[in-house]
Amino acid sequence: MVEVDPVTLEVMKNTLFSIAEEMGAVLVRAAYSTNIKDRRDCSCALYTGQGQLVAQAEHIPLHLGIMPSAVKALLIYCEENVIDMEPGDAILFNDPFLTGSHTWDLMVASPIFHEGKMIAIIGNLAHHVDIGEHKSHVPREAFDEGLRIPPVKIQKRGELDKEILRFVKHNVRVEEVERDLLAQLGANRRGAARMTELVQEIGVDQMNLYMDELINYTERRLRTAISQLPQRKASFEDFIEGDGIDDNLVKIRVTVSVEGSDIHMDFTGTDPQTEGPLNSPLPVTLACAGYCVKCLTDPEAPSNEGVYRPIHIEAPDGSLVNASFPAAVSYANSVTCMRIVDVILGAFAQIVPDRVCAAATGTMNALNIKGLDPRSNRFYGYVETYAGGWGAMNGLDGLDATHTHMTNTMNAPVEAIEMAYPLRVISYNVIKDSEGAGEMRGGVGIRREIAAIDHTATLGGRGDRYKIKPWGLAGGGEASGSRYIKVHLDGRAEKLPSKFQGVLIKPGERIIIETAGGGGWGNPLDRDPLSVQMDVVNGLISPKRARETYGVIIDGETFKMNFTETRTLRTRS
Repeated sequence: MVEVDPVTLEVMKNTLFSIAEEMGAVLVRAAYSTNIKDRRDCSCALYTGQGQLVAQAEHIPLHLGIMPSAVKALLIYCEENVIDMEPGDAILFNDPFLTGSHTWDLMVASPIFHEGKMIAIIGNLAHHVDIGEHKSHVPREAFDEGLRIPPVKIQKRGELDKEILRFVKHNVRVEEVERDLLAQLGANRRGAARMTELVQEIGVDQMNLYMDELINYTERRLRTAISQLPQRKASFEDFIEGDGIDDNLVKIRVTVSVEGSDIHMDFTGTDPQTEGPLNSPLPVTLACAGYCVKCLTDPEAPSNEGVYRPIHIEAPDGSLVNASFPAAVSYANSVTCMRIVDVILGAFAQIVPDRVCAAATGTMNALNIKGLDPRSNRFYGYVETYAGGWGAMNGLDGLDATHTHMTNTMNAPVEAIEMAYPLRVISYNVIKDSEGAGEMRGGVGIRREIAAIDHTATLGGRGDRYKIKPWGLAGGGEASGSRYIKVHLDGRAEKLPSKFQGVLIKPGERIIIETAGGGGWGNPLDRDPLSVQMDVVNGLISPKRARETYGVIIDGETFKMNFTETRTLRTRS
């Protein structure tokens, strides 16, 4: 048996993760769309030759669970369809029932060869602004969700297949798709060069040994941490407010069991898959489970296949969390995944209450705007997911106006939006008093107002938490909910559904998105008065809310506790 040197393992860990990070840097720098170059809605990863995830750059948590499933599905597909991988190949695919994602996420995987044998795979996944989906209605099946690409070689032995590229271009509306796809190929070329250098330096046997051991090392860390948790079982359920076709509540339920160094999650009791596109392929559910377990046990462990080995999922076939073809799935990445996280954390709050935060904003708050740019007479597509409030936890306030849980993207700068698209950002601010009150308060949400300039644009939105607000813990309050509002030419404000497609805004009309805050933790009357004062000074809560909810009176530049008012409020509570 070959001994593993711990110093070499640490060096290899940093080397492999730095390659993935460098791939991500190349992809972001070479991309054209705001969604990738500014918001960084992409991920890069390295795999063993058998498709085991070894290292992923610190990009999108959702992609962490999706990408290993995608490469395994790719290898099975290639075997079943007699597709031989060769040096210099790059395989493109986006079929949700292979990638585990949605059609907007294009994945490019490239094999790495040494002396005629495939020794590793590198890959990246990026969210494109258009994939030819219907603009006018909410999808009801997979065929409505745009171009579905099975694994095809977009690059063969190092040569770009221009026919495949033309085929993709012919089915999408915007030029950025081609350019972003070329950026993905460039990222893989950089990764292939670095992996080749590594093999030349240490040899293929050493590289394979330490890639396998890095996965084993992560598994050991997770199992050690899990074994220290209370050996308990807990259940929790929460709801999504409609699937875009109707407003019926859709339930997700989970029972979490900690058993030795393993964690079992049983989603029995979750509603069947819906007609609308909320349905989650199983890899999305697995990604959510892995994210929660890693956060609650060993956040610093390397992000790779080892995270998932102690996790066991039972999800009924044809349910919302294990959808069957041809279910529509395009909203799962932005809505359903966040509710899966909420129910898992809700169950863990009964097992390890001091480690769990209250509910966050609860959705990725997606907005897309498409149309014909009057400046160039070309189609454009603006896509963004908006930040909200994090839930508070014991000893920590929730973060304000940030992306939460399964998303790790950035907010697009106002200047970038207005330069790239015929849009004007009228306002962009945090929402005062949107936090869940508590001894530790939740984060606040944001508000953005956008107008289309000199043209009529088509809108789509994917949100939630309109009615069932982000919940608090340990006596903390719920946060405010989210809203989409269309402002008509006459000034009339129309509240749109939480999920919609095909809404038009004419020149002079505006779309407003308001995102939910995060739930609070603990009794608001126990909050440090100095913290309440700073929240007022920073414009996060109003003096009225400070007085009525927290029992703190702010008087000009000074403040004081009104103890009579505080005692009254405590009596009421």
